[in-house]
Amino acid sequence: MADYLVIVESPAKATTIKKILGSKYKIEASMGHVRDLPKSQLGIDTENNFEPKYINIRGKADLIKKLKTEAKNVKKVFLATDPDREGEAIAWHLAYILGMDTDTECRIAFNEITANGIKTAIKEPRKLDKNLINAQQARRVLDRIVGYKISPLLWKKVKKGLSAGRVQSVAVRMVVDREEEIEKFVPEEYWTLDASLKDTKSRKNIISKYYGTDNQKQEITSEEQMQEILKGLEGKDYIVSSIKSGEKKRNPAPPFTTSTLQQEASRKLGFQIKRTMSLAQILYENGLITYMRTDSTRLSNEARAMAKEQIINRFGENYYENRFYKTKKDAQDAHEAIRPTHLDMLPDDVKEKYPSEQYKLYKLIYDRMLASQMASAVYDTMAVDINADKYLFKTNGSKIRFPGFMSLYVEGNDEELEEKDVILPELEVGQKLKLNELNPLQHFTEPPARYTEASLVKALEEKEIGRPSTYAPTITTIIDRKYIERHKKILEPTELGRIVDNVMKDYFKDIVDLEFTAHMEEQLDDVAEGKIEWKKILEEFYGPFAENLAVVEKEMEKIVIKDEETNVPCEKCGRMMVIKIGKYGKFMACPGFPECRNIKPIIEKLDVKCPNCGGDILIKKSKRGKRYFICENNDNTENATCDFIAWNGPNKEGIIKPAEISKDKADGEKTKTKRKKTTTAKTSKKTSKAKTTKK
Repeated sequence: MADYLVIVESPAKATTIKKILGSKYKIEASMGHVRDLPKSQLGIDTENNFEPKYINIRGKADLIKKLKTEAKNVKKVFLATDPDREGEAIAWHLAYILGMDTDTECRIAFNEITANGIKTAIKEPRKLDKNLINAQQARRVLDRIVGYKISPLLWKKVKKGLSAGRVQSVAVRMVVDREEEIEKFVPEEYWTLDASLKDTKSRKNIISKYYGTDNQKQEITSEEQMQEILKGLEGKDYIVSSIKSGEKKRNPAPPFTTSTLQQEASRKLGFQIKRTMSLAQILYENGLITYMRTDSTRLSNEARAMAKEQIINRFGENYYENRFYKTKKDAQDAHEAIRPTHLDMLPDDVKEKYPSEQYKLYKLIYDRMLASQMASAVYDTMAVDINADKYLFKTNGSKIRFPGFMSLYVEGNDEELEEKDVILPELEVGQKLKLNELNPLQHFTEPPARYTEASLVKALEEKEIGRPSTYAPTITTIIDRKYIERHKKILEPTELGRIVDNVMKDYFKDIVDLEFTAHMEEQLDDVAEGKIEWKKILEEFYGPFAENLAVVEKEMEKIVIKDEETNVPCEKCGRMMVIKIGKYGKFMACPGFPECRNIKPIIEKLDVKCPNCGGDILIKKSKRGKRYFICENNDNTENATCDFIAWNGPNKEGIIKPAEISKDKADGEKTKTKRKKTTTAKTSKKTSKAKTTKK
């Protein structure tokens, strides 16, 4: 019989902890929340100091009964839910259900599921943190009020099934605003001039860029200006007028926070934000990494010592540098940065024991943390000025002298630009260079790039909208609601998303105001620190909100969303079918509903033919939302005249390769089948002289 009961959130975590604590401890999982606000009603008494009406979650009765029974048979219950606001609230609800005294030291929290982390936490239990609990309650109640008050209005005035949310509405606004910025963008012409010069001693070529005249930078905005400069350069000698040699250092990035992990996994591994968090949860519960919801870049002394040992052993003493990183203002610094729990668990060890995606994410976390404690990379730099009479050209060279942290890891960026060495020959001041050619190029400025999941997370964090734990569910929600569409990595607003955003901007300005939402996050942080009473926030918010809601109810007219009409006639009644959006995406439906209920899928085709039979290649989606490609003559029956099917589309040569999958597998069957890896060629980035990004 166990002496103690430890309640965690997930079964996987329970299994890991049981191995550490042994037979005196009974480990049970709460499977997340056990109490919450009811789904069928607001669940908040706005007339009685915003008192929440919590109920036991449906379907958890047997689990709750089991936990109560186990709690009666032990000396003490430890609440070991996740070490954040949400985890603190779950522990509080568990204490209520089990009839525990919340003033006793029953709460244990650990940043890593290791023998040392667990045993230390058991020895140092604490009381429940009421400030953290109240911060979670304040967020939950605010989100419930916004969602449950505005969403029914959208159903009534716009379309059934719509929803609004305190953070999701701001995220939609940011994507819509970016799209409108792109649409309103007016390209501006500009020119650049490159001189290809030759050093006659080394016989090496140098590309030098036009800077201006008389040491003044000149922007060239027309062909006429360019022709005037070219005319002035005719017959001129190109003389080296200045050489400056120097040194440049590049420092490593800090270890991961939640948002930087999400961004980097998107850039380097192609993982969606939701997938990254799911994989990180598994790594955490298996004791491989520290807690994955954090905005701290701090490392413990123990972790720093482990990093030092690994770096010196693998790279040498000159590669190690003891670094401390400043955590940004207002960050929740209760946890460390995301890091491996044991650096002697090498990525190759994980590769042997865990699935590929888990290994890739672990390696990313491992390398980033280790690199954060390594020496800077050092470059030798050379800046050369070249004069052709009054016209000044500049060229810069750099060569890596010491790779430092770059031997292991280099942070990605959204522009996917790769820094390369530019090695210049040995030059002398006064030296004459031979002109090979002048290359004038016309460009046009380009609009800002659309958001990717990574860049949207970065923007949300910079504007202090939401918190690291909210980014993944926020982006998932706005995509599931069909407000935003994901095309490969790019996020674009749908027509529905624009309509809802316009309604929110017109009638609920505060809800979608970035500064207002950021200020609300600051107030929630103040609650967590005990600086402000949580119900005061609700009181200040609800008064103006309720007044505005009442006005909108009266004044807002119904918005009719016209369905997009196709040129496909309904074979049952002859009307032109329209495009509707359902749970699994777009489909065609007869506008004569309910008299005519005809519906049919939207068939998308590739512009390449089937390599087997020459038929059309259709684009379809599995039940899990993954695209696949199938020949129109493959209907998955014995009479099918073609068996072509593929996960990947055509490469840049227009060749599409088959994959060893069945149509059943593509349609969502859970059977495991081996399939060949097909190469997906990266889309070639076609650059033209008439269209490049202005630097």
